[in-house]
Amino acid sequence: MSDHTDRVPLRDRLRAIPTFATELPEFAPDRAPDSPVALFVEWLEEALRSGVPEPHVVNLATADAAGRPSSRFLILKDVDESGWRFASDSTSPKGRDLAANPNAAIACYWPKQGRQIRARGPVVPEPPERSAADFLARSPEARAEALVGGQSEPLVSAEERAAAVARERERIAAAPDTVSPTWTLYTLQPESVEFWQASPDRRHIRLRYDRELSGEWRRTLLRP
Repeated sequence: MSDHTDRVPLRDRLRAIPTFATELPEFAPDRAPDSPVALFVEWLEEALRSGVPEPHVVNLATADAAGRPSSRFLILKDVDESGWRFASDSTSPKGRDLAANPNAAIACYWPKQGRQIRARGPVVPEPPERSAADFLARSPEARAEALVGGQSEPLVSAEERAAAVARERERIAAAPDTVSPTWTLYTLQPESVEFWQASPDRRHIRLRYDRELSGEWRRTLLRP
């Protein structure tokens, strides 16, 4: 017997999903700090206190040399005045995209607070020693997987893959300082950062920071 919802068109079921059904925090853009980094850290701390799950997970969008876009979710490693940092193998699809087109966009969405943050700009690889430090901060299992490599390539045999990972774990145990030569820490140096605060009445608040040639940030309120 089919459920009643099976007979309701998907478009109607999607439109019926409630949005911004929880109490949302306030945002006064006139009191926002001069730097988008400071505001990001402020919002991140509020998200952590509010129990937002995994607020450090962000979507990274890249494009290849032909302009074909691709996006995926990954872990944000750090944020400071230099930019937003993430890491990957340089031979992975995103690594190849960044080698061909070193520009990207990062976005995160915290539905419990009705908040989005978007940043875009050029991406630069960090020096090898910083990439190595990031690699060594990963768990042994994560390092073993990275050393095996071949991210996003077809999986021919799960058993062979598991055996390869086991060999790399043994290698790490014998030489804890082993580092993947292709592991790369990247920094997205934002040219613009937008903060979006939802409102149940749809009068959403959008504040964008744009970096000027002087290096200072210009703040602009946008229409919802």
